Amino acid sequence: MGNMSEKPENRIKRLKMRSMRRGIKEMDIILSAYAGRELERMDDAQITLYDALLDENDQDLYSWVTGQTMAPPQFRDLLANIAQTFQK
Repeated sequence: MGNMSEKPENRIKRLKMRSMRRGIKEMDIILSAYAGRELERMDDAQITLYDALLDENDQDLYSWVTGQTMAPPQFRDLLANIAQTFQK
């Protein structure tokens, strides 16, 4: 089933599940908390971008979120938002 026919609430539920089942425990914690707090507030374009972000490798995601490496331009604002959420 393609994303176009997916109901918004089903899409959000699917993305929350994908946010929790990462390879790196820290990414599980960061992404599931972010998804739980932000997904319902996001518009379609933001959700599509987040969906694409979840397709990325966990090692890359972790180094982008922690600022060890520079994220691809399309993800920079989203990742800055995610990282900001977790700054102590």
